Amino acid sequence: MRVIFIKDDEYFMEKVIEFMLSPTQMAALGEDAGAYKAKKNQFLSFLSAISSGAFIALAFVFYTTTQTGIAPDASWGLTKLVGGMVFALGLIMVVVMGTELFTSSSMTIVARVTGKITTWQMLRNWFVVYCGNFFGAIFIVTLIWFAGQIMADHGQWGLTILKTAQHKIHHTWLEAFCLGMLCNIMVCAAVWMGYAGKTLTDKVLIMILPIGMFVGSGFEHSVANMFMIPMGIIVSHFGAVEFWQSIGIEPSQFADLTIANFVFKNLIPVTLGNLIGGGFCIALVQYFTSKPHAH
Repeated sequence: MRVIFIKDDEYFMEKVIEFMLSPTQMAALGEDAGAYKAKKNQFLSFLSAISSGAFIALAFVFYTTTQTGIAPDASWGLTKLVGGMVFALGLIMVVVMGTELFTSSSMTIVARVTGKITTWQMLRNWFVVYCGNFFGAIFIVTLIWFAGQIMADHGQWGLTILKTAQHKIHHTWLEAFCLGMLCNIMVCAAVWMGYAGKTLTDKVLIMILPIGMFVGSGFEHSVANMFMIPMGIIVSHFGAVEFWQSIGIEPSQFADLTIANFVFKNLIPVTLGNLIGGGFCIALVQYFTSKPHAH
């Protein structure tokens, strides 16, 4: 076996680029991707965002299933690890299918700062994608409700939804904001690292751990919460008598699951945190540290 010592940095980078894009190329790709998203037909962005909202909601359905019926002595950390790993399916679907997700769309700020798009184009894209994601998430809420999924495992699936949703509305405003920042640091890091990949396998594998980390740690994702908390609200207010009997709990224990608490205690601070975490902490930092600089 031969050991080759590479002293020439340029030669080394050329070899690396054969297998992945360089950080400089990733920065250029991130800038171009942001410009494309903001300039494209926004009706198409809206339709694409509906798909993304649905994909993320379906990932939370998968997460809920893995967290249901856990043995009392099961490891909390390992249980959350499983939930986080399966939730990665959501972002994988978004990236592979090329749909638009609000949290990653926060990175269009790079194209704004570099002058490729206007402030109006950036904000319009954020609004359109946010609304589309919400429609997609509520679509899955509706399907899950009429499918009777909350009765899975004798109602324990629905109870997992209720407990998860209730937990999310009991952060302080600052906690929710910071958890939103932490979440989108990981989501946008996953997407940005995905720019480096040259194969489908590269892109999928690089996203699993960052997403698993944010979900397993309990960070807050605004689009995911567009499914989980409305799902909890519907179950708490419209769950059938048979459901409450099966889990042996009174509906009054979840009376705080309301639209007002969802919007003001979770969605607003988490959304703002997502924008800062993804747009500033990842996109702008990565772009300005990786783009070509004059010596």
